Amino acid sequence: MNHQKKYFFQFSASLLACTFLVLGLSACRKSNDENDYVPKPKGYNRIDLPKVKYTQLLENHPYTFQYSTQAIIKNDTVPWAEPHWIYVYYPAYEAMIQLTYKPLNNDPTKLSKLINDAYKLAAKHNQKAYSIQDLVMKTPSGKTAMLMELEGEVPTYLQFYTTDSTKHYLRGALYFNTALKSDSLAPVIDYLKKDVIKMINTLQWKP
Repeated sequence: MNHQKKYFFQFSASLLACTFLVLGLSACRKSNDENDYVPKPKGYNRIDLPKVKYTQLLENHPYTFQYSTQAIIKNDTVPWAEPHWIYVYYPAYEAMIQLTYKPLNNDPTKLSKLINDAYKLAAKHNQKAYSIQDLVMKTPSGKTAMLMELEGEVPTYLQFYTTDSTKHYLRGALYFNTALKSDSLAPVIDYLKKDVIKMINTLQWKP
């Protein structure tokens, strides 16, 4: 009987030692797994960007320019839209360049107000924009344009205006109708920025 008790106690001690060993190894493994954990980088939707081709705007407006064949020209649909307000719409990216045209009729006061309004519209996004950069452009035909780039989670990433100071004024703004963040949209924004610059550089006023 004493021999059985002695064997039982020896077995229990061995079992207890094995249990502690297994628990210790599990704890070490868990600790190593936690130390070895590396957070995965945030993934973004892949957006394929085709090679750009341009065509001439042929619609009956006081202006013309070259725009991407990836885009469709649509009339502006807001209730307060005026004649010659249009969308350059990109269905593949749910993006559009909204163009608003104003005749000046040799009125310098009207021009000054329109330019001030353009800066006010850009300034509305100051709270959400990381930065706003102004770029003065000189087109090959001698026109001057102001391009404003906005960075951050803002409704519009590019705005611009151009004028001949006497007859014509044209303002544009790039918008996206998508829930994607600006970081994941960055390639498309850069892609469409080239289209905006092409539009400005090829802009011609009609008599």
